[in-house]
Amino acid sequence: MDCDRCGSEAVMHAAYSGAHLCAEHFTRSVEKRVRRRVREDSLVSREATPEAPETWVIGLSGGKDSVVLTEILAETFGEDPRIELVALSIHEGIEGYRDESLAASEELTEELGIEHEVVGYEEEFGVRMDDVVEDDPENMAPCAYCGVFRRDLLEEYAEKLGADKLLTGHNLDDEAQTALMNFLEGDVKQVAKHFDASIGGFDDREESDSFVPRAKPLRDIPEKEVALYAHLEDLPAHITECPHASEAYRGEIQELLLKLEENHPGTRHSIMSGYEELAELAADAYGGDEDGDLGECEECGSTTSADVCRKCRLLASMEAV
Repeated sequence: MDCDRCGSEAVMHAAYSGAHLCAEHFTRSVEKRVRRRVREDSLVSREATPEAPETWVIGLSGGKDSVVLTEILAETFGEDPRIELVALSIHEGIEGYRDESLAASEELTEELGIEHEVVGYEEEFGVRMDDVVEDDPENMAPCAYCGVFRRDLLEEYAEKLGADKLLTGHNLDDEAQTALMNFLEGDVKQVAKHFDASIGGFDDREESDSFVPRAKPLRDIPEKEVALYAHLEDLPAHITECPHASEAYRGEIQELLLKLEENHPGTRHSIMSGYEELAELAADAYGGDEDGDLGECEECGSTTSADVCRKCRLLASMEAV
């Protein structure tokens, strides 16, 4: 097949749009969609100036999504005096896995000239994910522990780094899966929280004084297109699944969406289009309620709706093993 734009050999066919694109026009298309998302979500605050720039902390795991996000943001805002980019990586303590992805992160940030901070579970919590998986005091999937620890460190260090926004590399597949899971679980308040926390435009969200606001500039890009972009741009991404990954429910949703997308191209985009509209309505009804119920964890001082936060309860269960 030939590229629709220039007649060169196409490297991809997007069934949801019918487009055939060569390498150059494909990469341009990805970058254009990410930058459009940045504009539509009003990521660049009107108050950001060269004299008072915003700090954007990027959650950089070294995988394809976060590496592509960091590359495009650096190309877009690297010379913009209104924006300061900082990459933040988390070392979970997984033998033979995270060290390679951190090496990829270090190579990328050095090449782009971006500040890069690394924090680890072992140094911060005194645990390694390999040990958590072996002991499993709560009889949970590894991702359930890791998600709590990772979110805590991202939030804590984003604040320490003076972040105005925390950006993560969630792609279209990730967000469509989350949307469908929230629908199937009937959790309307979680839908509202999702809008205000990370997918609503910054002009439309309910502001929170408790958490650094998040954004997901890759959420219009399908996962396979993110991987192809990383390959074509020869980015140092570590494309290997975590050896402890086991989110059974999300895996079922992922398989369902892939089948639907295969039979009905555009399903993921349609889900997100409708979901974001409904999420805004849910946020209007439920948004802003959460901050009033939040306080400080008695153990670590982090923001929580309970006396002791989930992270500290999990760490206490580890110590009791």
